[in-house]
Amino acid sequence: MSKILLIGAGRMGGALATGWVSSGINPFDIIIIDPRPGDDAKALISMGVTHFTNSESAKLDGVSAVILAVKPQMFDALSGDIARALPPDCVVISVMAGTAMHNLESAFAPRDIVRAMPNTPASIGKGLTAFFASSGEAAAQLTRRLLAPSGTVIQVDKEVLIDVVTAVSGSGPAYVFHMVEALEAAAINAGLPEDLAAIAARQTIIGSGALLDDSRDSAAQLRVAVTSPNGTTEAGLNVLMGEDGLPPLMRKTVMAAFNRAKELGT
Repeated sequence: MSKILLIGAGRMGGALATGWVSSGINPFDIIIIDPRPGDDAKALISMGVTHFTNSESAKLDGVSAVILAVKPQMFDALSGDIARALPPDCVVISVMAGTAMHNLESAFAPRDIVRAMPNTPASIGKGLTAFFASSGEAAAQLTRRLLAPSGTVIQVDKEVLIDVVTAVSGSGPAYVFHMVEALEAAAINAGLPEDLAAIAARQTIIGSGALLDDSRDSAAQLRVAVTSPNGTTEAGLNVLMGEDGLPPLMRKTVMAAFNRAKELGT
């Protein structure tokens, strides 16, 4: 592989670059552009990764792929300088939320362009990243390899599905964290001391996620396994799965996030 350029080396970008080195990519084949790289990136720079604080001073000959991992609001300021410096056959992979393909193509065409959507657990290698590639299989394969350190990587065949993924797994960690908050508050309301309620709610979600990850059963099958007829779990689920319970609320939640994702991408 030729050189890989990472623009934005915060927690997410640093985790990706660390994964590249762990997978066998030579640190000398990685270039980072970031005025304030994170701790992971600093460690890689000490190992030989090339570092530039801005795009104006960067030498980008031989770059075969660039990962755009900056805040979306920085895109306009950076894209012109980067596009002029990149080789014409470079693959451009964006992990910027809400930045649509037509904006990326306007800045970087005729290069192969990929739009990807990771979630925050990707920064510790436990995430879900979906991508849409407007070009051929070669760009898709390269994308899978470079995003693999983030966790599970899936490809969608329509750009609009990136907005669906954004609403489900991109925003999903916040839904889960809010559920922990709600479960903790319910435990306190039922009489459990605050410190114990926090432990109970947090560990319930952590343990359940680990069990789901370790099991070949579906979430529905695992739910049924926990639910004894006429037991305590069934009593709780009758409320949670009722007409005003979690399923319709989750549909509304995801659709609200999906519609907002479409608005931001226009």
